[in-house]
Amino acid sequence: MFAKMTSRNRLTLPKSVMDAVGSAEYFEVEARSGQIVLTPVRIQRGDAVRAKLAKFGLHEGDIADAVKWARQAPTTKTSCKR
Repeated sequence: MFAKMTSRNRLTLPKSVMDAVGSAEYFEVEARSGQIVLTPVRIQRGDAVRAKLAKFGLHEGDIADAVKWARQAPTTKTSCKR
């Protein structure tokens, strides 16, 4: 099965390939051993993210606190000893 690259670096994937992997709007692209590897990426909806946070017992306030903590300027310098 072939696919042609256009002069604008656009590639149309065959319908049979898309049917095999399911519909995807985005793909992770990598070069591996001289090959181009496309992996479909499923963008999760907000509800799925909230469900995962709930699974770990995290709430919106926890996330806000974590972001606030991460944005704080360090108060003391630390050195790395080897």
